[in-house]
Amino acid sequence: MMSAFAELEANLLSERTKKGLESARSRGRMGGRPKFPKDKREMVISLYESEKYTINEIIRMTGVSRGTIYNMINSKSEKKIGEK
Repeated sequence: MMSAFAELEANLLSERTKKGLESARSRGRMGGRPKFPKDKREMVISLYESEKYTINEIIRMTGVSRGTIYNMINSKSEKKIGEK
């Protein structure tokens, strides 16, 4: 009997969640993390590739975290490898 109530509650919760997401989409809201601005991404990569600045200097200039900078650099190099 308890498992039946638990299953019913799980189904109700799922339905409410789906309705809420549909309602948000109808109002133009989209979930998830916002995309990183393309101009800022290009600036970080160009600063890094110029080899004039250290990672710490790029962090101070752009306000982008160290991990994000390395992710951008690695994803750019992976794209270059895939293009060949």
